[in-house]
Amino acid sequence: MRRALLATLLLCPLAIPAVAAPNGAGWRSGWGIAQPPAATPQGADSGPIASVALEGADRRWQARVDNHLAGPVQVGLRQPPGAAPLPGLPLRSVLPGASSVVVTRLQLPDGVPRLDLLLDAVPGDPAAQAQDVAYRLPFDAAHLQVSQAPQGRFSHTDAENRDAIDFALPEGTPVLAARAGRVMQVQGNFVDHGLDPQRDRDRANFIRILHEDGSMAVYAHLQANGVLVRSGQRVEAGQRIGVSGNTGYSTAPHLHFVVQANSGMQLRSVPVRIVTPQGELHFAREAAAGGDAGQP
Repeated sequence: MRRALLATLLLCPLAIPAVAAPNGAGWRSGWGIAQPPAATPQGADSGPIASVALEGADRRWQARVDNHLAGPVQVGLRQPPGAAPLPGLPLRSVLPGASSVVVTRLQLPDGVPRLDLLLDAVPGDPAAQAQDVAYRLPFDAAHLQVSQAPQGRFSHTDAENRDAIDFALPEGTPVLAARAGRVMQVQGNFVDHGLDPQRDRDRANFIRILHEDGSMAVYAHLQANGVLVRSGQRVEAGQRIGVSGNTGYSTAPHLHFVVQANSGMQLRSVPVRIVTPQGELHFAREAAAGGDAGQP
């Protein structure tokens, strides 16, 4: 899911560029961090994935977009409904990780005293093609229990989580990288959980890892201060990256694991093969609320 940020400029003798104010964001909506990766402390809270600033004078302006993630982000710049149309808008662009790019230059027509721009941003490059690779189990356990399988009716019904897997885990279980990659985004300071979607969906602590094929794995509902890696850090499969918990929109302690790709300003989940020493896991695809146990 994406969030729109608004930049507004009122033309007057002392007009100055306006910077989009951060929106609240989380692992299910917003998908961003507020600071550049190099300055992001371990386990910091997530903020917007991108921001837009207007630079210029008189009626000639340029829109600069900053990507705050340690990986590619697709952005869309548009006007609010009812605004006077401007040449060059709307537009879409893909920004490299931790970049600052002038995406368009605008000239306001005479008689247009106000410039409003909406910025949409989604992590990932839509040109990436997720490969069919074997993932390892994102934790070590002699016995595993799946509390919600792919297409689970409780919360795995949207495009970005349809192929997600919820593993029931005691709080404090070490979470391991299921595949090598680079940490793209982290959020780790929330402590509560609940069943109010509007309030609790954005409160899940999570880690997003970018793989070499452009797909991205999300490890969510981690314990407060349970993020053990930094944005921009390289991790290997099997490396300890976090600690499981029960934060955000959650009924019980578990690890929400999903691999996602950007299909063009829209995140979608990708089916994955998880292989254990006992064999590949298989899941019921029409799980009821509460899920089914996965069996190797």
